[in-house]
Amino acid sequence: MASSLTKDSVTPGTPGSETSFFGHPRGLATLFMTEMWERFSYYGMRALLPLYLVAPGGLHLNAATATAIYSVYVSLVYLLAMPGGWFGDRVWGPRKTVAVAGAVIMLGHLTLALPSSGTFYAGLGLVAIGSGLLKANISTMVGHLYSGPDDPRRDGGFTVFYMGINLGAFAAPLIIGTIGENVNWHLGFALAALGMALGLVQFLIGSRHLAERSSVVPTPLSAEEKSSTLRKAAIWAGIAVVFYAIVGFTGHYTLNWILVPLTLLGVIIPVMVLTRIKRDRDLDRTEQKSMSAYIWFFVAAAVFWMIYDQGGSTLSIFADSSAENTVFGWEFPVSWYQSVNPVLIMALAPVFAWFWLALNRRGKEPSTIVKFSSGLVLVGASFFLFLAPLSIAEGGHKAAAMWLVAIYFVQTVGELLLSPVGLSVTTKMAPAKYASQMMGVWFLAVTAGDATTGLLSIAGVDLNKTGVVALEATLAVIAGAAVWMYRNRVKELMGSVR
Repeated sequence: MASSLTKDSVTPGTPGSETSFFGHPRGLATLFMTEMWERFSYYGMRALLPLYLVAPGGLHLNAATATAIYSVYVSLVYLLAMPGGWFGDRVWGPRKTVAVAGAVIMLGHLTLALPSSGTFYAGLGLVAIGSGLLKANISTMVGHLYSGPDDPRRDGGFTVFYMGINLGAFAAPLIIGTIGENVNWHLGFALAALGMALGLVQFLIGSRHLAERSSVVPTPLSAEEKSSTLRKAAIWAGIAVVFYAIVGFTGHYTLNWILVPLTLLGVIIPVMVLTRIKRDRDLDRTEQKSMSAYIWFFVAAAVFWMIYDQGGSTLSIFADSSAENTVFGWEFPVSWYQSVNPVLIMALAPVFAWFWLALNRRGKEPSTIVKFSSGLVLVGASFFLFLAPLSIAEGGHKAAAMWLVAIYFVQTVGELLLSPVGLSVTTKMAPAKYASQMMGVWFLAVTAGDATTGLLSIAGVDLNKTGVVALEATLAVIAGAAVWMYRNRVKELMGSVR
């Protein structure tokens, strides 16, 4: 076990030679707490977001618009992880980027706390930007704490780190959700700002325990590149300002003038990035074949996340209007449903890890393709299960809370089958030239899935209708079956990657 290691088990002077946090470098405690508080603020705000958007005391929007805003917001967070990584690599270095990101996120939550619809959308934008900057760099700093890929504590360190994510995600809806729903929406958003402030303060205090590499800019921009980048950014910003000024002053502005371009970008950019990598002539034949196989996984993952992330929007809005949110007669806030997934992750992840290891020892562990296709089928099954409470609600009754808990349970099992495998296969199949960028490409699958949900909502599709839910469920099951049916072809393209 990683926590049983002592100072003597590693070479003195390496980045991880000082152990004091579950047998890991002290810097891991700093990053663990930073990530925990950031996830606390992020998931707390996210649990409130769709409910605030539809609430009479909030923005009082219709469900379709609320789902579109939620989907665009989540897709932006993952889309901005790529430029966030670029800033860490080329402008500020990971440590400074994370510090700036924390301040931006805190400012965003404070802006959300202001009782104004105009500032609300500005706050969402700031939180998305800050989350993108932080997400891409904090995991990099965890890696910096260890002497290299062969450090025996490295995997354990990331496991401890990811526990911080789930602890923050579990606690946030219970605390922020309760305050936001039962006391005051804006006080809930302010509480999210306080969480990020606590994370930022302890990061700044504990940053002396981080590896020196975390302050280094790996590939800094040259003076010419800085000038060119600033010039291009200024031109695009100027075009946007002029365009929206014209739209506003002519009286044609609506929320869709923002939502439609952002959702389209969420679909177009992932396609452009994959196309650029696939067509790169520097890739050898083996890498080209691996990328062809990877596109299958990417598209399948986008379908998965399109359905999975509706757990925070479509399901939440349904629970608010059509579910009996009680346990043994005791009523609980709707936002509490968002704590179901992280607590299930913490309970089931060790079980899955043990199960795969046990099967591997017997030579019976399922292949990557089987796990991936099973995850897709399960997320489809979760929406087939959703048809039951929908039918109950259409009959004029309130659906029991356990229907929703069951849906989240099936989705979580699907996530544990698909998400870790997707992360692993992304690193294994990445062409050498794009090794450091492919994790950002994987996040673009989430962007594409959520952007698709946003486009459907903008088009007026009611995602809480039986026919639409059944169609999405069928699509996921068909996608899972297709990946499984063409598994031999995909295996051939994957080459030696398993």
